[in-house]
Amino acid sequence: MEPGQSYHIYNHANGSENIFREEKNYRFFLEHYTKHLDKVVDTYAYCLMPNHFHLMVGVKEETSLRRTFPKFQTLEKLVSKQFSNFFSAYTQSFNKAYKRRGSLFMKNFKRLPILDEHQWQETFLYIHLNPVKHGFTKKPDDWKWTSWHGYENQNKTSKLNRIYYLNFFDSWEHVKKLTETKKQFVINQNVE
Repeated sequence: MEPGQSYHIYNHANGSENIFREEKNYRFFLEHYTKHLDKVVDTYAYCLMPNHFHLMVGVKEETSLRRTFPKFQTLEKLVSKQFSNFFSAYTQSFNKAYKRRGSLFMKNFKRLPILDEHQWQETFLYIHLNPVKHGFTKKPDDWKWTSWHGYENQNKTSKLNRIYYLNFFDSWEHVKKLTETKKQFVINQNVE
């Protein structure tokens, strides 16, 4: 993962398991996500579903990473290592809480570089429409574990980078309008 690059990151539980069984699992995931990754990525969007998750992040710039992690030789490995540490910490806690063993997530998390404005917009919309795609809700704002609420409630504190999306959309109203007009197209994309 390269400094300054945006990515769509997602992963799925092993087999038919869920990675979130209770509400406290979602909260724990987000708390540890911040703890492990806040210094290496800016988060633009997320959606946590019972058996998988989606993240949209921008890896921080090289100067910021070098200032925060001066001893790390390869910045690409640093970012992957932080993600690996995060997934490992979550899995260990989950395994302990539910008396289970082994890996919780599919072996390698997917990381798709976002290469242009169109892809950035569609990824942002896709992540927020994921609960609709999987039949959990009719509207994105009906799902609790998504960044949609962080954008809807700008006066609440958030770890999201809530300004960057304005490079790709005119306003939050623009996002909501596109969510409706492009819903079927975005939902039909062949991503988990």
